[in-house]
Amino acid sequence: MALIGGALLRWTAVRAYPQGLWFTGDSYFYMGYALRPSPSRSKTLGYSFMLNLMEPLHSLKAVVVVQHLMGLAVAVMIYVLLVRARLPAWAAAIVALPVLYDAYQIELEHLLMSEALFTFLIMAGLTLLLWRRPVWWTALPAGVLLGGAVLVRSAGAPLIPVILLVLLLRGRPARLLPRLLPRARPDLPPVLAFGAAAAVPLVAYAMWFHSERGEYGLTTADGLYLWGRTANFADCAKMDPPPEERGLCLDAATKAQQDPPGHLIWRNDIPPRERFHSVTSSEANKTLRDFAVRAILAQPGDYLHAIGRGVQMAFSQHRAPHPTAGTERLYHFPDRPQLFPAGRSIGGGGTVLTDAMRYGGTDTPSRVVQPQADRMIGYQEKVFLPGPALGAVFAAGAVGLAAARWRRREVLLAWGTAATLLLFPIASADFDYRYVVPPMPFACLAVGLALSALRARRPEPVPAGAEPVESGPGPGDDEPSEPEGTGPGDAEPERGVSRWWENRGSRHRDSGRASAP
Repeated sequence: MALIGGALLRWTAVRAYPQGLWFTGDSYFYMGYALRPSPSRSKTLGYSFMLNLMEPLHSLKAVVVVQHLMGLAVAVMIYVLLVRARLPAWAAAIVALPVLYDAYQIELEHLLMSEALFTFLIMAGLTLLLWRRPVWWTALPAGVLLGGAVLVRSAGAPLIPVILLVLLLRGRPARLLPRLLPRARPDLPPVLAFGAAAAVPLVAYAMWFHSERGEYGLTTADGLYLWGRTANFADCAKMDPPPEERGLCLDAATKAQQDPPGHLIWRNDIPPRERFHSVTSSEANKTLRDFAVRAILAQPGDYLHAIGRGVQMAFSQHRAPHPTAGTERLYHFPDRPQLFPAGRSIGGGGTVLTDAMRYGGTDTPSRVVQPQADRMIGYQEKVFLPGPALGAVFAAGAVGLAAARWRRREVLLAWGTAATLLLFPIASADFDYRYVVPPMPFACLAVGLALSALRARRPEPVPAGAEPVESGPGPGDDEPSEPEGTGPGDAEPERGVSRWWENRGSRHRDSGRASAP
């Protein structure tokens, strides 16, 4: 029933806005590169690839329907993983409710933006890793999915090393680092399979980038975003940068404005745009990145304070007009059709409007249908996961990580994904409300896995004379590690096969491989 309700809400959104919703700038960018594929210096184009595959349909409605199906699939994957982990079905459904019914989740799925595909690919990859204990034949497709997610949004890049680290951990990964390292035992086949598979789409994209741009990489814009992150606190007197970078510090008047990085980097009067012909050229990218790293190392307290402000906004009760009021307004269902800017489209070949008309096969690429639109607007005003509730979900996942003794690695995989997706965009660029939505499903999954772990009982001791199937803890272990084959679907490790039918926890002696007495 919960899934049906979520599907009906999304169908109402499709009827209200049959051509989808456009995010100023980014939607035009993805559409332009879908129609004229070539590697971009500013963004990876995984989402444009999906749009390109769907172009023969000439239907914007088909795109948003597919994105809503991805959103529903994310909720289904959460539910199935938790039920397989032996959480009651009703509890698993409750955990998935925010994904199904959060109005901002539904609105983001309706935007012609990359977040729905990005979230779906990551959740599909984690589902393969969590379905059972990772083995190489599940780690391979999981790696491809996570590598593909990085091509959809480069903010997913840190997930690859994070997941590799979690796959290497066994036992109790929540310990302090000095006690953790001795217990890090490599399970090399799935780790190597995941890492190699994740590298395949990234290497292929880098080679394509090289064939067009003459250098290997995914983008050359990370320096600009990181410069924006540090510009408001970077002090050349404290940093002592080399002469060629000294002019990149903001003057006192501009710094006093405290313009959010997400808006600051697009201004024409900032030092990078005055100095470089293109702020995404290789030279500019290297210089801006070096400047930002110097600022972070010289002023780590200011950098952490800037990140903390972003996290505070994510968990705040009230939504701020950040980075601008106009940007934040794009995350709400509108009451009127959207206007398209004049001028040439991204990549040339027409205007933004003609690109939208060509792709959608329509003269009206933005439509609002009543009364369905008013229903979605009214729904969004009342039904969403507020910031403090999201903070509580993250906190519950962290507590569950400490308490989930028998499923700590699975909880860490989900919670670490959520935390990485929340923190990395804030740390490398700026806070934006659309960056808060993708981490939410993984934070919910972490809470559900922690609850399922609390329901699992500690394995009972094997009776005297028993011959366990699985070996006990190895030398130096102070508690049992997860036995092979343990995953979300195996809440209790196998007790073992006893020599005697009467022993508690045993099978009939004729049904197992134990020897006769």
